[in-house]
Amino acid sequence: MQNDNVLIGNHEVKMTDRKTIFLTGIKKIVSFDNEEFLMESNMGVILLKGENLELIKLDTADGNVKIKGKINNLNYVEGKENKKQESLITKLFK
Repeated sequence: MQNDNVLIGNHEVKMTDRKTIFLTGIKKIVSFDNEEFLMESNMGVILLKGENLELIKLDTADGNVKIKGKINNLNYVEGKENKKQESLITKLFK
């Protein structure tokens, strides 16, 4: 069973002191390093930027993700940007 069918519920973001962030409704983590996380949620593509970012928790069954580090930016990528980002990602991982 794919997670796309499981993650129909809500999407929530909870950030504490720009040091930790907890997200629900995450379908998959497309890519990540210590400065950037690119994730697909049930509300769109999320780009999280920061410093010393580290994946603390990943629950693929429930779609929960917890990340720690200095969080500088959280964006939902939409429209043309989203399509460009997806096509770039598709090309990179083929």
